[in-house]
Amino acid sequence: MLCHTSALECLGQFSGYVNENQIDIYTTVRQPYENVNQYVVDSFDGLDIVRIGELRCTSLNQTVNDMLRDYDVIDEQSLVQALADYYYSNSESFDRLRIAPQYADRFNAIRDWAVEFYAYG
Repeated sequence: MLCHTSALECLGQFSGYVNENQIDIYTTVRQPYENVNQYVVDSFDGLDIVRIGELRCTSLNQTVNDMLRDYDVIDEQSLVQALADYYYSNSESFDRLRIAPQYADRFNAIRDWAVEFYAYG
């Protein structure tokens, strides 16, 4: 199941990078792939999952919360850009995002970056 930056790409919230060759997945069993960032979970139960065709990925709310949780190992630019896209496509608001209370401080620390993301482009 796609997660983190790969989920953002699948959901159309991040356009990706030229020549990108890494994907992020949740898996219950580690696989022998070199180009895959694997996050091993006990179960997919409790994850908010979206199906897009044959692909499964975490929902936007799930992805944002997971990336806030794993902030030290994620692609920060993809998260900030996705939050910027969300903000500007939702009437300049984050109100519909459901940020878990334990990640609120981290979210509040980067939300201004997202709001200003396109200001200097």
